[in-house]
Amino acid sequence: MRIPQIGAVWLAFCLLVACAPASARPCDEFFARLPNVSWALCNAAQLQASDANSVKGRTIYTSTISPSQPGARVLVIGGIHGDELSSASMALHWIRYAQQSPNNVQWKFIPALNPDGLFSQPAKRVNANGVDLNRNFPTSDWDKNALSYWETKTRKDPRRWPGKQALSEPESKFLFEEIQRFKPNLIVSIHAPYGVLDFDGPAEPPRQLGRLILNPVGIFPGSLGNYGGLHKGMPVVTIELPSATLTPRNVEMERMWRDLHQWMGGALAHNN
Repeated sequence: MRIPQIGAVWLAFCLLVACAPASARPCDEFFARLPNVSWALCNAAQLQASDANSVKGRTIYTSTISPSQPGARVLVIGGIHGDELSSASMALHWIRYAQQSPNNVQWKFIPALNPDGLFSQPAKRVNANGVDLNRNFPTSDWDKNALSYWETKTRKDPRRWPGKQALSEPESKFLFEEIQRFKPNLIVSIHAPYGVLDFDGPAEPPRQLGRLILNPVGIFPGSLGNYGGLHKGMPVVTIELPSATLTPRNVEMERMWRDLHQWMGGALAHNN
């Protein structure tokens, strides 16, 4: 039986997107929202629904790449701040690189920790409760300093509200529990738009990833770098991309990936 032309077009669309399995549905939204992300790139990331949801009930997705003989464990996080769209995009590109890299590193990616902020119109730094997730982790100084720092240093900037208590938000609580489960030897947190490289914790820091040069931005109560690097004693590399709305060129993202691998070869050798 010959399918009419319109019917054939619809069938192709249905097979590609509309009738895709439920696990592929997040790629429809990521493709529509994120810069430099094709639907095919997202679909190849094989995102899996975690058991966690955002304040508004959005699923938080992860992707895990496990070699046959896993060595170091690396956790990569994008989209902690919802208006830093490029951070989620680069996490998805890096999933592809991890899939294609033959090594013994076990990778876990959380491309968009703050989906409510990401899909707000316009996108927002904070989550749906108005909390800056990167000020909501249980650092040793949280109870003493988080609120006073917000009041005096940020002049009560609503974009940097740390919440009423540490881990008050489902998104930060999920990441906290994921760190407990996965026990990463390294955390890579992708942000924007300061265009620098930051580092917290033990080990000699990377001096450069691609065009980004090491330039520490400071320690903040409740930040992931503070929690992971100082409180937990695990290295935290914080990447600040130059733009929140545009990714670096693909060749630059790949160069940053290679530089990270080269640094890891020495810095994490004792963990393998």
